[in-house]
Amino acid sequence: MSYREVWTIAEQCQGDIREVSYEILTRGRALADKLGVKLASVLIGYKVNKEKIEELIYRGADKVYLAEAQELENFIVENYGNVLIDLISQYKPEIIIAGATTSGRTLMPYVAVRVNAGLTADCTDLDIEEGTGNLLQTRPAIGGNILATIKTPNNRPQMATVRVKSTRPLPVDNKRTGEIIRINLKPGLIDGRVKRLGFRKTEEEAVNIQDADIIVAGGRGLKKKENFALIRDLAKRLGGVVGASRDAVDRGWISYPHQVGLSGKTVSPRLYIAVGISGSVQHLAGIKTAENIVAINIDPDAQIFKVSDFGIVGDLFDVVPAISERLSAIKGERNG
Repeated sequence: MSYREVWTIAEQCQGDIREVSYEILTRGRALADKLGVKLASVLIGYKVNKEKIEELIYRGADKVYLAEAQELENFIVENYGNVLIDLISQYKPEIIIAGATTSGRTLMPYVAVRVNAGLTADCTDLDIEEGTGNLLQTRPAIGGNILATIKTPNNRPQMATVRVKSTRPLPVDNKRTGEIIRINLKPGLIDGRVKRLGFRKTEEEAVNIQDADIIVAGGRGLKKKENFALIRDLAKRLGGVVGASRDAVDRGWISYPHQVGLSGKTVSPRLYIAVGISGSVQHLAGIKTAENIVAINIDPDAQIFKVSDFGIVGDLFDVVPAISERLSAIKGERNG
């Protein structure tokens, strides 16, 4: 049996499918169309929302491989990995992609080693090589200073994880039809050696800038750590979260979970305000899917202005307090 189909790994939490599942379908749809093959979404869990399962079809999947069992309610890499490996042996997918999330970064390496497949992590771009049909996997390398394109021509399936928020989900198309294939769990696939005892968020998950609708980010232009108070204050007034450039993180002004860019997080908020950020290629790649970008910089030639929807050329130490003051006045007027 030859290797066919492009697979994406859907993620669920307590029966609700996570948004990244639909983002990855966008990537998978483009690859499947270029190869002229079916796109399937693999969903492992328990009591998953039926409407959300159908949404996988409406957002691009031709079929859904659904493995549901109480033993699969919580993510345990040994159990999920065994199920995915069994599916691979049955259906022979050509390509498998997943989100570069905590579970994606755990599951995909585990499976890749077991099936002797190539895996490229944290990709920012995927494409199909003309003539060979190989998956071209582009990701940051050497600390985010260059982009490397990798391929695995001799092993199948070809596997990759993709940065979260690096693309948008396809619109819901209720006219699309597809097949939901229910997979019976084989008892031997459950690894009884590992059990879930509890769940605790890390600092990185607690910050979670990737799910924010509004991000106010600070860069080297803030000059020192204490001046990040301006960013925190503005973010609070707007109901947003705090982001930062790599420069600011490297200088120790703020912790890594706030970093935006190729070497940090890719974000896709409704509003991104870049304060004192010049706009390196690495940073711009991390905000390319933001709906509205506002830049505040004293340098009129700063690269950030080339991608911003609104630009303010001025001293951030004058501009940011003025914006905060105006927001306070608007709030007062509304309360009045």
